Amino acid sequence: MITFLQGNMIELSPTHAVVECNGVGYYLNISINTFSKFEKSDNSANKFYTYLSVKEDSHTLYGFFDKEERECFILLLSVSGVGAATARMILSSLTPHDLQRVIVNEDVQQLKSVKGIGLKSAQRIIIDLKDKMNIESEFVSNNVVHSSASVKQEALYALEKLGFSIKKTNAIIDKITRENPNLSVEEVIKLALKTL
Repeated sequence: MITFLQGNMIELSPTHAVVECNGVGYYLNISINTFSKFEKSDNSANKFYTYLSVKEDSHTLYGFFDKEERECFILLLSVSGVGAATARMILSSLTPHDLQRVIVNEDVQQLKSVKGIGLKSAQRIIIDLKDKMNIESEFVSNNVVHSSASVKQEALYALEKLGFSIKKTNAIIDKITRENPNLSVEEVIKLALKTL
């Protein structure tokens, strides 16, 4: 899987970017959130975190300004009935932080205000993601908590790629990171694999 691209920005629009890496131009579907962050940043490195969606008839590359937005995108895709286009629409309307706040507060109306999201979809997203998002960490300005949150997200992502369901691994990883806040991602994964 392509995890990030770094190169010359050839095009930047609210819906897509083209990045040239070693003579190859990559077309990335992006959210308005990512577009505005790149527009404001003086990030000459032009580094996009990416997610490759593979279907029978297409390979579509999505680009994100940071890992946090990519993780939210992947979590949204784990919800039944939410495809890549819908996930991108949600992240164009809400920042990752706003999305987490909406989910923890069960703010169905705010989620329903996103184009293409009805009442049932909004309720399903909230129910499915409430336990998956480590909300507490986002509202505590403590470096240790922030780093343990990112360790947790990376460990969840890695275990999902190994074939374990997020529902099954979330509680285990939550317990491990709460009891051992200074563990690395690798150590958390190893401990989780012993329990799974």
